[in-house]
Amino acid sequence: MNKAKRKAIIAGNWKMNKTATEAAALIGELVPSVKGAGCEVVICTPFTSLCKAVELCRGTNIHVGAENVHFEKSGAFTGEISAGMLVDLGVEYVIVGHSERRQYFAETDETVNKRAKAALAAGLKVIVCVGVTEELVRMQTKIALQGVSAEEMQRVVIAYEPVWAIGTGRTATSEQAQEVCAAIRKVVGELYGQAVAEATTVQYGGSMNAANADELLEKPDVDGGLIGGASLKADAFGAIVAAASK
Repeated sequence: MNKAKRKAIIAGNWKMNKTATEAAALIGELVPSVKGAGCEVVICTPFTSLCKAVELCRGTNIHVGAENVHFEKSGAFTGEISAGMLVDLGVEYVIVGHSERRQYFAETDETVNKRAKAALAAGLKVIVCVGVTEELVRMQTKIALQGVSAEEMQRVVIAYEPVWAIGTGRTATSEQAQEVCAAIRKVVGELYGQAVAEATTVQYGGSMNAANADELLEKPDVDGGLIGGASLKADAFGAIVAAASK
């Protein structure tokens, strides 16, 4: 991390876990666990828990995000949620292009780009997920950011997800994470210039946990983490936040 140039962000992706009642209990544990953190803390909850999360996180240092968003403002899209709906709830962040959305729900690089632009247009901050090989990461990053302005990049976070590490417990080595996160920053530099690249937060997402967070986060181009399973346990998530706060 290089906090002098960009923000360190630890974001929890709860996936399809926790009812609204269970979410309230977990947030009650998280609030004291991450109080005074030296990094930005985000929890991305299922849609059904967003209202409760916004209510309980108000006045704390925890920011609330959603796990997906549709690219249209309204219409006959049964089961979908628009960016305007999220903003109206008080949501600040949204994840787009997560590997599970690409794998199980046929999301493409093009629809990820459309979702990112719709979210930015509504005023949300966006965590754009890219993954697999370095070559594919470069392509996915370029497509995801098509039509996104340099000014809007202030509200974009990019998360590198090696697909083989999602939900498996396997983690990229700190050297591998650094190499790909640096490659992502290089692409941003090619698109927007070095100043924007240096200011853009690039996260690592792929089984980051309390045991490996220190090693991953000490790398210069790893600016935080998009945390899956460990974000569902207050002590584990708190330990990762503590590592990012150093």
